[in-house]
Amino acid sequence: MRFPIVIQGGMGVAVSDWRLAKAVASAGQLGVVSGTGINVVLARRLQEGDRDGAMRRALAQFPIAGYVERILERYFIEGGKPADQPYKAVPMYTAVPSAEWQILNVVASFVEVFLAKEGHTGVVGINLLEKVQMPNLSALYGAMLADVDYVLMGAGIPREIPGVLDQFAVGAAASLNIYVEQAGAEDKLVVHFDPREIFDHPPATLKRPEFLAIIASNTLAIALAKKATGKVNGFIVEGPTAGGHNAPPRGQAVFNERGEPVYGQRDVVDLVKLQDLGLPFWLAGSYGSPERLAEALASGAVGIQVGTAFALSNDSGFSPEIRQSLLNDIANDSLNIFTDALASPTGFPFKVAELNTTLALEPTYKERPRICDLGYLRVAYPREDGTMGFRCPAEPIDQYVKKGGDINETTGRKCLCNALFANIGMPQQRKEYTEQPLVTLGDDIKTVSALLELHPQGFSAVDVLEYLLAAVPQQ
Repeated sequence: MRFPIVIQGGMGVAVSDWRLAKAVASAGQLGVVSGTGINVVLARRLQEGDRDGAMRRALAQFPIAGYVERILERYFIEGGKPADQPYKAVPMYTAVPSAEWQILNVVASFVEVFLAKEGHTGVVGINLLEKVQMPNLSALYGAMLADVDYVLMGAGIPREIPGVLDQFAVGAAASLNIYVEQAGAEDKLVVHFDPREIFDHPPATLKRPEFLAIIASNTLAIALAKKATGKVNGFIVEGPTAGGHNAPPRGQAVFNERGEPVYGQRDVVDLVKLQDLGLPFWLAGSYGSPERLAEALASGAVGIQVGTAFALSNDSGFSPEIRQSLLNDIANDSLNIFTDALASPTGFPFKVAELNTTLALEPTYKERPRICDLGYLRVAYPREDGTMGFRCPAEPIDQYVKKGGDINETTGRKCLCNALFANIGMPQQRKEYTEQPLVTLGDDIKTVSALLELHPQGFSAVDVLEYLLAAVPQQ
């Protein structure tokens, strides 16, 4: 098959939404929707009244009858909820997710991919995180119901995912081993998803999408190529300047004067060795320019993955206010990106745009009461009674410690789940507090500056592609 030259990076929550992915895919490259928190995304869009009707249009196309009606009954509000009223909560996942929870996740994933693929013949992928394991089975199944073309996954070692895709493609059940913190030999958590138990008359077969693993080392690439449960179709090689979560530096931790982790030669992927695996690969992290694209192609890569430029395009899911603030700061050469070693509950370094009025500012961070009511970054831990619980170092400190968590792990941790919903204009309204954003971008914003010179009033996803591909011969 002919692979895309440009992959639009997956950016959650819903920054790379169906509109952005559709714009990129319609232009002939790989558009990618984010699957992170997708069930809450759908629930909140419905509570806002689904004013353009897109959610209900996609829901009407869900291929298994009898399931979308209860979702509409629970979440849809004609005309939308009052702006000062909180969103109705979606239950957090448990060690044994309920059928209702799984159905909502399946349907939400289907909706996002269906809308991204609607009305064109381009290719669409879904991006999921290995660090957010519990929702992945149902999200993958929903995406496959919508005929997703690619699955992209990083933030861990997604060794089991290729086999899951193989199982779902033949209508079979799939299982996933969930990481358990402080686990003894007997402490195991395995989640199962059987479409025949969840749905009446699910499809007997589905298209198996291509699987691209996001890697930051040759060791991981080799391990996945040789030991994954199914075929890995390619790699995205993500360097430490890419936005969102970064792989921690290899070896002993070293920090610069600002407190950012320092990456060295051990963190550079040997592309010659990578080519020996015989699989296509794309380069990511400061490759979003025509010159770096040419460099990537010359190195043997199929192409590049780009996030930041697409995130700041008019087609992305960022709220208009957030996008304009970022563009203004870039135009004024005043935007600072900080690789925060503490912010993310995952323990992975997390790139933060130091934007006023966000949790990047210490006073704003300290004003926020610790609340954990979305819970995507919680980690399983064994309770004394033999059951499994979940905890997050960004939750209330007393609760985390009561669950056996180390109090030192709570220092500087920020609630990414709620902040990322605020980034897309869906902040939860609480009695005495409105959730504030925390924005992540890649280090390299030179491409955005170049695009703003060409398009001072803002630019589209197609403008980004035209800029990147100007010197590439048309295929």
